[in-house]
Parts: sequence; structure tokens; C-alpha cells
Amino acid sequence: MFSAFQINYRSREPIYLQVYNEVVKEISLGLLLPQEKLATVRELATTLGINPNTVSKAYQMLEQNGYIYSVVGKGSFVADNSDKLAGLKESTMKNLSKEVKTAFDLGVPVEEVRNIVDETYSEGGKKNA
Repeated sequence: MFSAFQINYRSREPIYLQVYNEVVKEISLGLLLPQEKLATVRELATTLGINPNTVSKAYQMLEQNGYIYSVVGKGSFVADNSDKLAGLKESTMKNLSKEVKTAFDLGVPVEEVRNIVDETYSEGGKKNA
């Protein structure tokens, strides 16, 4: 199932996107493994205290993007995403490199960039408020 991720109700990010992003994060961190059965829409909605339609929308997006697949009468399962995740990580690193280069070109001190990275990692990426 899922580790105990939480929804930030004060975030400007829609709740369905928070659910989507948390599931993708758990898959990329290896907390959810290929072929692992996910909580049902109703179970996850109850656990998170949100509307089942919100979870359903997140699950539909996850399926459309190849992170999960559904089997009629059995539930939703984690797809084998190793290639997709490797590509996503590589793309993210290229984008990060471009942004760091832009910061350099604009004269942003390296310590400011390091502080942002350190802060983001220490907060677990929870900067959605």
C-alpha cells in the first residue's frame, strides 16, 4: 500500500495532483514496487479524508501516464516504470542544470543555490504552500 503521505489543504496545488505526485514519488523511491496492488479508491479516500472522485481522478491520470494499470475486478497495480522513471530523472537533472546555469548567469551566489537545494531536501520537497 502507501506510506503515510499527507495532503496539504492549504496548498494551491489541487488535491488530485498532490495524490498523483505522492504516488509517483513513492514509485520513484521504490516504496511502491512493480505489480504491487494499490489501495482502492475508496480506501485511499477514506484514509486521506478526501472525496473518492478526487482519488479516482488521480488514479486515472496515473494510468494514462503509465505509472499504474487496472485489472477489472482486481484493482490497480504499479506498472513497471523503470525506463520511464530513469528518463524522468534524467530530464529533471538536465532541467536543473539549465536553471543552475541561468542562476549563475544572473549572478546568483552559489551559496544561495546550495541553500535552496539543502532546504528543499531537508523539508522533503514539501514546499507547495
